[in-house]
Amino acid sequence: MNILENIRVALGSIKDNLLRSVLTLLIVAVGITCLVGILTAIDTLLFSLSNNFNRLGANSFNISPSRETLSSNQGGKTRKRADPISFRQAMEFSESYDQAGTRIAVDMFCTGSATIKAGNEETNPTVRVVGIDDNYLFVSAYELKEGRNFSRTEVESGGNKAIIGNDIVDQLFDGKHASAIGKYISIGNGKYRVIAALDKKGSSSGGGNDRRVFIPLLNAKKIYGTNRKNYNLTIAVTNATEVEDAISVAMGKMRIVRSLKATDQNDFRIRKSDSILERLREMTATLRLATMVIAMLTLLGASIGLMNIMLVSVTERTKEIGVRKALGATQFNVLFQFLTEAVVICLLGGLVGILFGIGIGFLISVVLKSSFLIPWNWMLLGIIVCIVVGVLSGLYPALKAARLDPIESLRYE
Repeated sequence: MNILENIRVALGSIKDNLLRSVLTLLIVAVGITCLVGILTAIDTLLFSLSNNFNRLGANSFNISPSRETLSSNQGGKTRKRADPISFRQAMEFSESYDQAGTRIAVDMFCTGSATIKAGNEETNPTVRVVGIDDNYLFVSAYELKEGRNFSRTEVESGGNKAIIGNDIVDQLFDGKHASAIGKYISIGNGKYRVIAALDKKGSSSGGGNDRRVFIPLLNAKKIYGTNRKNYNLTIAVTNATEVEDAISVAMGKMRIVRSLKATDQNDFRIRKSDSILERLREMTATLRLATMVIAMLTLLGASIGLMNIMLVSVTERTKEIGVRKALGATQFNVLFQFLTEAVVICLLGGLVGILFGIGIGFLISVVLKSSFLIPWNWMLLGIIVCIVVGVLSGLYPALKAARLDPIESLRYE
């Protein structure tokens, strides 16, 4: 009996015992759905995050003061926490850092509880105001919907100009970006003329990116600056292969700017923009493992159910097995027939599970507004798992069927 004939007989057996076969098939489908669905959802999530990080400028890194208390080797003394990066240090670094193919942005956090007013409209006191230079929008991957960026002159003169985020446009100007250009808004006691409105960007770990107002760096320093105010430095590199070299140069320049001796440890830290994504990948590796364990436990239950069905099938078809052997079927023929039936049931359940799993992944991609990736790897894994489960579940019943005595089987009622 060839493989196709075995598959035909297996499908006939499933049809004859449709209800119990379908129930077992659905248990297998649930396990494969968990396996393929969750793994596809994880891949879709990572792809979406990776795409967003690329839009944020994955080839960039940030310099900020170290958060740890610094220690000294001289006399066992402990130094205080690292000082903030001052305006002078930020400007000195920007002027001295001349690495080819890089752009440097300087920004200063002003407040996270500002109320923005325009005419009779005003926002809740939850708007973040940030002082920026003319490179910040490019380095942070903000896109202008209407208007223009700050000019170098506006940044250095500290004029009362503003660039507003998408949420501010929605609240104060009914979502009409073009209408916002040229209008005046109030931030605290100051009036600012809007020169640009930003396109929607979405949220990040740093808060709502669309609920922000940007003002020129010198203006921010004049109004919000203090002796302990920190200025952030972000460096974008054109070529991804040159990021490590750019970081090495930046570290040397920053040590000079911070007046650190050769024996002093760095009182600043450098963080690449993709470090969070790498951490997420590490975390999802554990999640993938947990998903596989859950799926395998579900499939274990399915395999037990399938083995039970196959044992019942062997008992019900004892006389049929005797007839086959009497007509010349070998033990291997009978063994292979029952193994084929077990594998076919598992594969049918697996196909249903794969379809549901792909559906889950597609829904996640729709929610995240990300491209959908067909999970070929996980589909192949699901099929392999189904074949293995089918073989393991059907092996004992198949061996039992193959070892039946043909004479005794023919007498069985």
